[in-house]
Amino acid sequence: MQLKPKKSLGQNFLHDKNIIDKIIHASNIDSNDEILEVGPGTGNLTELIVSQNPKKIDVIEKDKNLASILEKKFLNKINIITEDILKLPDKFYTGRNFLILGNLPYNISTKILSTWCLNNELNVSKMILMFQKEVAERIIADVNSKNYSRITILSKWKFNIRKVTDVKPNSFFPKPKVHSTVLEFTPKKKIHQIEDPKNLEKVTKVFFSQRRKMIKKPINILFKNLKFDYRKFNINPSDRPQNLNVDKYLKIVNEYENLRG
Repeated sequence: MQLKPKKSLGQNFLHDKNIIDKIIHASNIDSNDEILEVGPGTGNLTELIVSQNPKKIDVIEKDKNLASILEKKFLNKINIITEDILKLPDKFYTGRNFLILGNLPYNISTKILSTWCLNNELNVSKMILMFQKEVAERIIADVNSKNYSRITILSKWKFNIRKVTDVKPNSFFPKPKVHSTVLEFTPKKKIHQIEDPKNLEKVTKVFFSQRRKMIKKPINILFKNLKFDYRKFNINPSDRPQNLNVDKYLKIVNEYENLRG
């Protein structure tokens, strides 16, 4: 019986061996790694992960039919979690250091990534993740470019990011209508400290909901009656949100936390 992918779960199964090999090569798995694979599908990538003999493999597969197939295919070699990735409690990540691999469901990929970036309980050695190509371009975008966005800032706060490879639609079954890109995320050795990551989420949301406006408008929304010194940050009130680099956004978050108490 042929498995029918579910559109409601954004299922497109990766079957291209060349792309799978590139993902495995980029992940550089060793025997001490705890693997977290998101969206294993029919297990084509999982099979090569297992062959690398890591310390432990957790796979998150919401589709119970697929989970059953994976269980029969890999027996006790993997631990299958049939939960919604966005509803996993913080305690799942606490005290662990994951190497994360995944072909993230494209309809929630930015939500998953931003949740991970803002979660201080999550420790990773590396993440190798696939996105719709347009989303990947936003993640790795440079300041002053049209693709520069909230997800750029959230991602680059904690990670150095590089493109591993582009992926054509015929690498999947069924073929999606979009092209894809695999990205590698490596944690920065030192990150800019903020009191609460939710404040970075709030600040960037206010700025980029006013993307075409001069930044004095989101600044006024955030700081209201509090005095904000533009010179302190070497920014101009007439700048647009895409004109401020990641470091400036983090310093604005610090100022927001200091002045708002």
